[in-house]
Amino acid sequence: MDKQTEFVLRTMEERDVKFVRLWFTDVLGALKSVAIAPAELEGAFSEGIGFDGSAIEGFARVYESDMVAHPDPSTFQLLPWRGDVHGTARMFCDIRLPDGSPSFADPRFVLKRALHKASDMGFTFYTHPEIEFYLFQQPLTPGKVPIPADQSGYFDHTTRSPGADFRREAITMLEKMGISVEFSHHEGGPGQQEIDLRYADALTMADNIMSFKVVLKEVALSQNLFASFMPKPLSNQPGSGMHTHMSLFEGDKNAFYDASAEYHLSKTARCFIAGILVHASEISAITNPWVNSYKRLVSGGEAPSYICWGQNNRSALVRIPMFKPHKGASSRIELRSIDTGANPYLAFAVALAAGLDGIEKEYELPEGAEDDVWALSDKQRRALGIRPLPKSLGNAIDALEDSELVAETLGEHVFDFFLRNKKAEYEEYRSNVSQWELKKFLAL
Repeated sequence: MDKQTEFVLRTMEERDVKFVRLWFTDVLGALKSVAIAPAELEGAFSEGIGFDGSAIEGFARVYESDMVAHPDPSTFQLLPWRGDVHGTARMFCDIRLPDGSPSFADPRFVLKRALHKASDMGFTFYTHPEIEFYLFQQPLTPGKVPIPADQSGYFDHTTRSPGADFRREAITMLEKMGISVEFSHHEGGPGQQEIDLRYADALTMADNIMSFKVVLKEVALSQNLFASFMPKPLSNQPGSGMHTHMSLFEGDKNAFYDASAEYHLSKTARCFIAGILVHASEISAITNPWVNSYKRLVSGGEAPSYICWGQNNRSALVRIPMFKPHKGASSRIELRSIDTGANPYLAFAVALAAGLDGIEKEYELPEGAEDDVWALSDKQRRALGIRPLPKSLGNAIDALEDSELVAETLGEHVFDFFLRNKKAEYEEYRSNVSQWELKKFLAL
């Protein structure tokens, strides 16, 4: 028995933990959970917990349904909202087949495979997301526009408000779970908040994002609020994204930093950015997987609609944050398209794969866009070689279907299921008659 497993079993006994929730996600990013008693945990570590994979979105067909969830002891954390007496803990799982081989349908394995490729090239991949979301009043009424929890604006300071009280409680819960928070503030829309997680390796961060969503839902419920990660819940207000800062390290050295280069961006960083730009359309259905995602991306403001990069340019797809003098380790890029509808394991995997492809093939980085790309005309954008991101999920699906890079990164099973699912979602959306259409055209 290894030290981490021993630590978990000892902590369970010392803290009087009565339930352990084993967590994993389906292909679409929905969290799945099974609770086991402490007496079953040692067996779960050695043999796993069997389940019917055919009942999980994208995992297996009926005739190959047996799967096994193996808890990862390094992800053990107590759930603070469940109390200190007879408490509950959670661990993330790796999904395997009965013969012990990894399940190719497991999103966590998809990311591990991408990280292994980066490791073979000498890199460790770190991410740091800025997670935006809305708080709405309860109860929500189906079909009705939700009511924001407050009417504050960007960076507003209020002595007491639902948003401020919520952020305080949510951050306390996150810190208790070992999830470090860097910043928090009110965002631009009424009821809109942002919490930024401190950087970590991409696998830990993907786990943290899944935990983050659970924590925020639980805290909101306790305050009679509803936390929504929908990319564009309100028509005339800003959308919610998950701007993600990314960097590659070679040991303790930031591979994106070059003190003598423009913007202090190394050749590795420039090729990585170029790879993301080349493959931006192909990975869009993964980073922005809902029909609603494209309501955010076409609305302007700080949501990117065009494939370009720039230093401190918040209208660009890839932004280069301002360099901090004497802090080369902080050099990074910011991918601004990702939203919280994405499965973080798959989104990080395809973004990393695109960047590594740029490094392997030494793609040339085009000129950066230092103007507000939204303010340019179509003619000016074409002259600068700036292409649009997909304008709808349908456009994104078309780009995804032809992508060898995404197919290779996700694996045949996940790629085929994801593609079929998104096609079905888009066809359902296209055939739906919306309230806007009825209001606009019914009387004509």
